[in-house]
Amino acid sequence: MVQKLLYKDILQPGRQVRLTRATLTPARPKSLHDHDFFELFWVLNGTIRHHLTSGAETLKEGSVVFIRPGQEHALQGRGEHALVVSLCIHPDTVKSLAKRHPNLKGHLFWSHGDPVKAHRDIRQMTALNQGAVQLENSPCDTLATEAFLLPLCAELTAASFAEDVPVWLANACAAAKSPDVFRDGSAGLVAIAGKAHSHVSRMMRKHLGQTPSDYVNNIRMQHAARALTTDDQAISEIAADCGIPNMSHFHKLFRAAYGLTPLQYRQKFQRQVAQPT
Repeated sequence: MVQKLLYKDILQPGRQVRLTRATLTPARPKSLHDHDFFELFWVLNGTIRHHLTSGAETLKEGSVVFIRPGQEHALQGRGEHALVVSLCIHPDTVKSLAKRHPNLKGHLFWSHGDPVKAHRDIRQMTALNQGAVQLENSPCDTLATEAFLLPLCAELTAASFAEDVPVWLANACAAAKSPDVFRDGSAGLVAIAGKAHSHVSRMMRKHLGQTPSDYVNNIRMQHAARALTTDDQAISEIAADCGIPNMSHFHKLFRAAYGLTPLQYRQKFQRQVAQPT
């Protein structure tokens, strides 16, 4: 019989997420389990077997998996020191993200078929684990949960364009993640694309539902949020590093993205960051 896990039994009142680290044994799971919450897990160390109704797959260090309610699965260690980090996320938080960010639909938690898998390199895994430590030390409320999820989802969604997106546009959007490009704003993205601004804008609206400025400013604010919690730079320096020396404009963009001023965000989320052991 499939075990059903419930978020009400896992999440404390007022909390939207719970983080768990687990070392997996090599014993084959007796059965799959289901749950009414969304689960995000990644392989922190070693190799695991991920059992699904469609079969089993091997996942190595750096694998990140998005599980929706109703997707039966189970985890099994392969060899020694198979360590995973798992988040139990309240369904209301995930559903709210999709309502406010339509571009997420069809991706990650909001896809169809088997659970979505992604891979993080060493640098990306370090950032992911740093974010997990910050999340652990937070109130684990809606704001903290979204502060963790949004940068990851935005990055992975941007990297998984639909098949009909022109190659030149996908490449330009990927290149826009570089500070050398996003510091120049939408002009930097358009220059990389090598097309007329009006054509780039039209194609981005058609395929991504965003203007070049919206897309680049989203990347800029992600960069600023990371810097605010991991560096001790002055906020004015972070704004300039994003290519936005106008502090009033920077504050307006940041508050629209995160619901807090840059200083409030830093005070709320900056922690002594350490790699989990």
